[in-house]
Amino acid sequence: MTGEPSVSFDETRNEALKDPKVAAMYLEECLADNNLELFTEALRHVAKARLGSISILSDKTELGRETLYKTLSKRGNPRLATLTKVLHATGLKLSISPQATA
Repeated sequence: MTGEPSVSFDETRNEALKDPKVAAMYLEECLADNNLELFTEALRHVAKARLGSISILSDKTELGRETLYKTLSKRGNPRLATLTKVLHATGLKLSISPQATA
């Protein structure tokens, strides 16, 4: 059994994403790629890590589980209101800053 990790990547990622600073950095990096599919999937990872399940997220946001599963899928396209509710439920918030100029 030598050489095999004792903790899977998903377990490691989930532990790391419990930290709000790590979660925020992860989401910011995904947004920097301008890839909405990547971002919505990352937001699902953060929600699951920080809350434990989509059911708990559903309770906290007062949004249906089915809606959240669709919204936070690779093909999801969350409305701003949904995005802010999910972020708020995970202890994060949306902010705007000026773009860096080249």
